Amino acid sequence: MTGALALQARRLLDGIDVASLGPRRVGRLVAFDGLMLEATGFGQPIGSAARIIDADGEPVRAEVVGFRGDRALLMALDSDRSHVCGARVEPDGLGGSAQVGEALLGRVIDAFGDPLDGQGPIGATHRWPLGGKLGNPLNRARVTEPFDMGVRSINALLTAGVGQRIALIAGSGVGKSVLMGQMIVGAEADVVVVGLVGERSREVTDFLETKLSGAIRQKSVVVAVPADHPPVLRLRAAMRATAIAEYFRAQGLRVLLMIDSLTRVAHAQREIGLSLGEPPTMKGYPPSALALIPRLVERAGVDARTGGSITSVYTVLADGDDLDDPIVDTARAIVDGHFVLSRSLAEQGVFPALDIGRSLSRVMADIVTDEHRAAASAFRRLWSVFEENRDLVLMGAYKEGSDPAIDEAIMRRREILDFLKQGQKERVDFITAEADLVEGFAP
Repeated sequence: MTGALALQARRLLDGIDVASLGPRRVGRLVAFDGLMLEATGFGQPIGSAARIIDADGEPVRAEVVGFRGDRALLMALDSDRSHVCGARVEPDGLGGSAQVGEALLGRVIDAFGDPLDGQGPIGATHRWPLGGKLGNPLNRARVTEPFDMGVRSINALLTAGVGQRIALIAGSGVGKSVLMGQMIVGAEADVVVVGLVGERSREVTDFLETKLSGAIRQKSVVVAVPADHPPVLRLRAAMRATAIAEYFRAQGLRVLLMIDSLTRVAHAQREIGLSLGEPPTMKGYPPSALALIPRLVERAGVDARTGGSITSVYTVLADGDDLDDPIVDTARAIVDGHFVLSRSLAEQGVFPALDIGRSLSRVMADIVTDEHRAAASAFRRLWSVFEENRDLVLMGAYKEGSDPAIDEAIMRRREILDFLKQGQKERVDFITAEADLVEGFAP
């Protein structure tokens, strides 16, 4: 009997191609300071995934984020887990890619790609690199077609294009989430990918039930990582959402990607960078936090080979309504347009509270008609004239008849604000918004 078992074992071993497996590098945990793990003998590149066998024998997922001498620096992806000195550190080959495919539509997942919606396992069979695929810049096509957002003020005055990258800049409590919901419902997109990064857990549930309810849910993918998760997971959530969007773009589909918020992603990179010993620069942000923004944003756009596109909206939090914040300034410099929400308009009950004077779509001139462009310029002129003379008007220091331009701006102020207003569940398509603008404000 023993001889038969030995023969069977020998046959099994003979069937294994040991040479093709190659050596498997296994390290040992030697230091832990509460956030950063140090391992020896683990020569894996930065960004590689790892598993650490903790005190109770269960694997803890981690990611290589740097080196210190001959030691690899890792950050744990599972919080509140125990570690022991000398624990085994193993490579995890699938950690650097995202599970993608049609099976993701209608699902809510976490930073690992595991389902959060209780609808069972996800049967996606394809994989896509979390960091994206390096491409030729000449394969990125121009933005030449309007993208219908379903919001009158955006369609008419800040016309978005297919493949445009947009920064939605706002302070707290000025209607950012409501506007995102309006754009999701009103957008003409084949697939909607939403990354909820660093938000409160309650807001995730609220977003799903109020902004992604109904038929729109079936063509959406949500990646949610609340604020209480480790910084590496928050960073991975944004990368996973972008990777999913890239896969659908490669299939020739029109994708709307929303990351809420880009500021929280930068905050996560700041925590990682400072833990690695990077020097803090402007407002405590290390260089890696600011360099992350263009790397993430540049992955969106139009693919000239497949015809697919990623039109992306990144929310940016302006702390204290400071538009000169380093994150705000960096994002504004790399995107193709920025929409600024005004606290003053929100306090007046004007929603969406878009500050037309401070907002800009850099592709609008290439995708609208001359008549549309002229009407938008006339609207902006009325807006800027009133804003420049607001103090004089409110103090009563301006005398009617002194300047015809100011007189017209004052007389049509209510009409301008009414044009901006739109109900939360109301949708105004691009053709209607253009017609309303031309009819009311054409020079």
